[in-house]
Amino acid sequence: MKNIHVILLSYTNQSLKSALMSLNLIKERVLDVTILRDENISSFPNYNDIIEKINYISINDNDLGLTLNKLISNLSGQYIFFLNNQILNSNVASLNLNLSNNQKVITYSQILKNKTIRLPFFIERDLLKDNKFSSKYELPFKEALLPSWLFKINKSYINHTNRKIFSEINKHKTTNIVQKFNFMERYNSPSKKTTDNCPTISVMISNYNMERYIGSALNSCLLQHRQFNQILVIDDGSTDNSWEKINKFSKYPHVQVLKKDNGGKAKALNYLLPYINTEFVLELDADDWLDPDATLIVGDILRTVDKEVSVLYGNLRIWKQSSINNISYKGISKGKQIGNKTELISYPFPLGPRIYRTNLLKSNMGFPIIKFENGRMYEDVSLLNHLLTKGKLLYRNFTIYNVREHDSSITKKNHPNWNDFLKYLD
Repeated sequence: MKNIHVILLSYTNQSLKSALMSLNLIKERVLDVTILRDENISSFPNYNDIIEKINYISINDNDLGLTLNKLISNLSGQYIFFLNNQILNSNVASLNLNLSNNQKVITYSQILKNKTIRLPFFIERDLLKDNKFSSKYELPFKEALLPSWLFKINKSYINHTNRKIFSEINKHKTTNIVQKFNFMERYNSPSKKTTDNCPTISVMISNYNMERYIGSALNSCLLQHRQFNQILVIDDGSTDNSWEKINKFSKYPHVQVLKKDNGGKAKALNYLLPYINTEFVLELDADDWLDPDATLIVGDILRTVDKEVSVLYGNLRIWKQSSINNISYKGISKGKQIGNKTELISYPFPLGPRIYRTNLLKSNMGFPIIKFENGRMYEDVSLLNHLLTKGKLLYRNFTIYNVREHDSSITKKNHPNWNDFLKYLD
């Protein structure tokens, strides 16, 4: 019975022929094949002599997720089979390509440098219609499309195979690929799932003209092994399409979206303060994102911190965004313990991630609005300086926060004098 629609992703002219020829191993099941072309590939040779029914589709606006959603909505086959820069091998003949009972997805393991991720390749079409892929604006990088989709699927639907049915075409792994792989591994179910006695945690985000990245920030807050108790986001008078992107997340019950006239990040975050009802709150910039195990790791640390700790912080993972479709790994900025004002103002990079004890944040009346730039810059340093007098800033060696460096960031566009700011610091 022909009931499988095959979709090929990420192929070059050189690799495509081999992938198509490998489909002969399941040819009695294949209805047709769709090949998605990247923006840098204008056309492929005619391969109808290998597969009779081939469709070629360009990835619309280089958004693989939205292109797949539109394609799948028009398909009639019972199953979708994804080939992603791979070739089928003879082991597929021993795999039962049918789904029974409650199963709707078959996954396989991809291993790189002792790290393993699970990826879907055989999926019931109706499940894909009901559970759509994220757009490029909701993911940190395009490689995360399939593992992030799988993260959202009911685990009882998933059947994992240990058979090695794929051969990879390109085995050259750059540092950038390895680091993306390391991030995606965190979508796997964590081995440690301690939630006992964990304090409540929320996340707060202030957005200004970050329509390209706010979706990724918010999506990373939802794709957590342990959900945030609250997700609070405010749009600070953006002039782009940010609000349209933000408002889509209001459908989730623990997400609260607000907006106000532009007044700067400090005022925007202070606007959120009355809505926070958790013991701790993590500050996330609208152009950054979190690891999927962020709340598990942070919650595990917070279970044991002293009551005088006003802020918990750790390390930052840095990425460089050279274009909307191109991001590369730069490295880890490792934190260190700060005990006084001198150490704070000499810290070599922004202290983060910043997880505040909510009652101390509120008792401080939030972020100070100082005369320098009307409180619009270095609001984090102003607050941390105040909190040093109320409690302790605690460093722990953990990395769950991803910083996105890009040319449109507020700090890139504005270069106020640090020494002038220090004159206003109490």
